[in-house]
Amino acid sequence: MGVGPEVCVAALAGWSGRPLRIFGRWSPLAAAAGPAGVRLERVAAPWAAAPPGTIPVFDPEDAGEPAEVAAIRLAAAACLDGRAAGMVTGPIHKKRLAEQGFAHRGHTDFLAALCGREEDEAVMAFVGGELRVALVTVHLPLRDVPAALSAPRVVAVTAAAAAALQRDLGIASPRVDVCGLNPHAGEDGLLGDEEQRIIGPACAALRAQGFLVRGPVSAEAAFLAARNHENDLVVAMYHDQGLAPLKAVDFGRSVNWTLGLPLLRTSVDHGTADGLVGTGRADPSSFRAALGLAASIAARREA
Repeated sequence: MGVGPEVCVAALAGWSGRPLRIFGRWSPLAAAAGPAGVRLERVAAPWAAAPPGTIPVFDPEDAGEPAEVAAIRLAAAACLDGRAAGMVTGPIHKKRLAEQGFAHRGHTDFLAALCGREEDEAVMAFVGGELRVALVTVHLPLRDVPAALSAPRVVAVTAAAAAALQRDLGIASPRVDVCGLNPHAGEDGLLGDEEQRIIGPACAALRAQGFLVRGPVSAEAAFLAARNHENDLVVAMYHDQGLAPLKAVDFGRSVNWTLGLPLLRTSVDHGTADGLVGTGRADPSSFRAALGLAASIAARREA
């Protein structure tokens, strides 16, 4: 939870878009609403109506699991059954939830399970700022990344991300740079052979399918090309390879966007920031960007 309720409510100040509904803990949301000038109404059931001019809030406090988990479950179900066009999530504290029995490493693999999909069908991507990034592996210890790479996974992530850029962002022919795993993309095998065994063949397969793919290229070259508007997407092999440059350039503007699942989900690009709770210094920019992206994609899909 952390600053989630604060940035959520602050991002809703002045909202004039499509109707919204919040699933989450009532007390911190209500505490944040007054200073933000946002009118919330606690409702007794997930889909109960609220008075005009207010945003309904359902608190799943008695769900038998952490409220954050229950809220994600409710929102995903609403998207899957057509009650909602999309969901926007705040940050969760993965370690605290794991200590309470949560069996997933984060939102993305939990959402895959809720959708009845395999974990590797979900793709974590980030858009909204100057850079666009998709991750082949996500929340893994660095030592486990090489073994988790496969050509089919690189192909699936790249294809899903390119298709989403076409469908939801209107980029007709996305130009994609696929990073190598090793420094200098392996230096022709001198610094590692994953590029030759896995990533290179995946890129060749993608090109054969008609995708505009360059790679494997060194990560620094890929992100420099992104800054120079020479690509539309960077596919990174592991979490920090993609998110370190992204957050250095786009923190607060970037949106975590889940691809490959039969629902629309966006989220903030930051964690729970427990040290900022109650200080008034939590920045709602990323939540506001996530909300705006979800609304624009939903409208595009409905058009």
